[in-house]
Amino acid sequence: MSAQGWVLDLGLMGYRQAYALQTRLHEARLKGEVPDVLLLLEHPPVITLGKGFHAEHLLFAPEFYAQRGIEVCPTDRGGDVTCHMPGQLVGYPLFDLRAHGRDLHRFLRQLEEVLIRALGEYGIVAGRAPGYTGVWVGNEKIAAIGIKVARWVSMHGFALNVNNDLSLFGLIVPCGIADRGVTSMSRLLSAPVPMGEVKARVIRQFEAVFGLQLCPPETPLESALAGV
Repeated sequence: MSAQGWVLDLGLMGYRQAYALQTRLHEARLKGEVPDVLLLLEHPPVITLGKGFHAEHLLFAPEFYAQRGIEVCPTDRGGDVTCHMPGQLVGYPLFDLRAHGRDLHRFLRQLEEVLIRALGEYGIVAGRAPGYTGVWVGNEKIAAIGIKVARWVSMHGFALNVNNDLSLFGLIVPCGIADRGVTSMSRLLSAPVPMGEVKARVIRQFEAVFGLQLCPPETPLESALAGV
């Protein structure tokens, strides 16, 4: 029998607001007050700097990005620099890995597998690249993955390029990888892809890969997090 979990579709949400929500949910998951939770959302234009960030991978001064309405946020996920924008599906699984094998590398491969399978439903042949985390189509990255695990509960997650404008990636060295490109579902399919459909397929593959049944919480989120 599949374990029960929550999935929350947050729509468009600022990066800092989403991080604050993750922090509360992480604490609640540690205490056993909530089950595994998958957050699905999009972010306004933002560049995030992971724990492995190298300054030379941010190609311009902070003022350059601010003038263009692009926030720059240091964060505590693994990895280097990446960016988010509307049209990109971001997923943050707050999962207790004690129930999923207690293996960080396995968890990363499972996240990749979810996305590889979901992309396969569209006829997109995606896979892994030796030595790199994420999901690739040929020499181009279609999904970035960066996580943090504290006391076996995960935070952060993946960013899947669906319909987003890829030009923002030209303002950074994405994930610190200079010799590979980026792509999106809409570019590969030569047409916009319904985001709701992508979310449904990603949820279905999360359920299959992690052995979960994901549903919205029965009570409002703030009620569930009261006191956290």
